[in-house]
Amino acid sequence: QVQLVESGGGLVQAGGSLRLACAASGTIFKINDMGWYRRAPGKQRELVARITSGGITNYADSVKGRSNISRDNAKNTVYLEMNSLKPEDTAVYYCNANVLRFEWGTTALNYWGQGTQVTVSS
Repeated sequence: QVQLVESGGGLVQAGGSLRLACAASGTIFKINDMGWYRRAPGKQRELVARITSGGITNYADSVKGRSNISRDNAKNTVYLEMNSLKPEDTAVYYCNANVLRFEWGTTALNYWGQGTQVTVSS
């Protein structure tokens, strides 16, 4: 199996910064895309940022210019740094990874972390 464990959430004042981390573990041959999603109260889960195994990134318009997604392939870890936080960034943030568990005989599957709460106070 594959487990994704997020860390770094918490309570932050508006205008502040935070850094989330997500480490993947288990039987892993290769991790393709990794990303961060969030679900705010009463809303659907939405993409925040994604990064390919080669480092190509894309961001939601709502966080573009004040967020940075990066990854350490040797550690199977993805990071999300967010600056100039706003109350509307309050949400549960979920890590996602597209993982190929074995070199042969399987297809890559999407795995999700359990989520970490980020609360931005005004």
